[in-house]
Amino acid sequence: MLNFHWSNTMTISSIFNAQKSNHGVLRARSSQQRIRQLQALRAKLIHSKRDICDAQNKELKTCDMDTEAQLMMLNIEIDFICKHLSRWMKPRRVKNSQATIGKKCYIQYEPKGSVLNISTWNAPIAINIMPIIGALAAGNSAIIKPSELAPHTATVTSEIISAIFPRNQCAVFEGGPEIAQELLNHPFNHIYYTGGHRVGRIVMKAAAENFSDITLEMGGKNPAIIDATAEVSNAALKLAWGRMANAGQVCIGPDYILVDQMVEQSFISAAKAALIRLYNPRGYGFKNCAEFPRLISDSHFERVKGLIDEAISKGAILEFGGEYDAEQRYISPTILSGVSDTMAIMQEEVFGPVMVVIGCENSEQMLSTIKRQHKPLALYIFSKNRSTINYFLHNTSAGSTVVNHNLIQSGTNPNLAFGGVNHSGTGRIGGFQSFLEFSNPRSIVESPLGWRDININFPPYSKIYKKLVAKMLS
Repeated sequence: MLNFHWSNTMTISSIFNAQKSNHGVLRARSSQQRIRQLQALRAKLIHSKRDICDAQNKELKTCDMDTEAQLMMLNIEIDFICKHLSRWMKPRRVKNSQATIGKKCYIQYEPKGSVLNISTWNAPIAINIMPIIGALAAGNSAIIKPSELAPHTATVTSEIISAIFPRNQCAVFEGGPEIAQELLNHPFNHIYYTGGHRVGRIVMKAAAENFSDITLEMGGKNPAIIDATAEVSNAALKLAWGRMANAGQVCIGPDYILVDQMVEQSFISAAKAALIRLYNPRGYGFKNCAEFPRLISDSHFERVKGLIDEAISKGAILEFGGEYDAEQRYISPTILSGVSDTMAIMQEEVFGPVMVVIGCENSEQMLSTIKRQHKPLALYIFSKNRSTINYFLHNTSAGSTVVNHNLIQSGTNPNLAFGGVNHSGTGRIGGFQSFLEFSNPRSIVESPLGWRDININFPPYSKIYKKLVAKMLS
């Protein structure tokens, strides 16, 4: 069993430099060599399923099925990339323009070089590994910095990576913020970060120092819209699952729900029934439900509880739930209505098991509420009215959108790119986009020699060339 707890600059620098010296070797590897390593990674992940499940249960009290869903996402990604990598790596011919007639034009995808993945804790094995799949497929070296809030998964990740990859190709650095800061002092070619805005700004500034490419996945306040034509019970069931999945600690989870006032009360009633159906079907209590996890830390528990308490103190209505146990970091599935912009719960991402329901008079009021927030990572529309669906699709911006469902767009289809917009993130991964995100699409033009090497654009400019330019501009 190999665990690497490097905490000094010299060791970080030695691994970084060893990887940098290995870039030529990694770049020269064939698609089949890269595919064999990815398949070995997949086999190791599946072989380590019990260790991964146990680790995440210690951290979040997640059930095996929720952890296995993360492994399924990784399996889908690896399978898709392995099927297509040989074709992606080949130079891609492009059409000539009038200015490049007679020349050979193509795009060659080359690895960027050194990749750093600073991961987070809410789906730790998926977020530790998912970006690395694309990075390694593209021929890069990689370093993973797992979240210190998920230390058990960090150790398992280290064991998995060290069993498959030499350290001069891929390595894991466990530890706290001081390790992340030391890593950020190095000139990585690409930095991938998942987490909140505060650290996201630190990462972005560090990337700017070295002109590093960067991918940020930072979540945000994702709205769900329910108009008067929606199937209310269906929407309530799906949103109850989407909001309470991982105890609300999901970056694409619906953060607040805008409901047409005509169906607001029926939605709240249906949501209460849905929560009981999903997480307390036998009446043993939400606290005893194996499928309902805990919050990650004491500070996160206090933050979410504080948001609920502050909202209620300012006039929000506690429609359901509100029970908690600080020792277990447990907050029961909770529904709040009567929420306003003046409350902190509408000013920051909740990331907890709270359904925030806001009644609206019409679509215009819903849109106004959405536009007061930053562009979200995800947006959800529940409606049977095509005009309403198009209205929100055409007048909002989001990293992804799902109609009449939620949470089904991420990690389920490698043909769909995943990422945010501005405050919710930059860059995309998923399938070919994962390969592309960590590749430099190098434009190449090859000019012939001999009688085909015509250079009529050199001065002194001929009448023929002047006529040709005039024709193109006309």
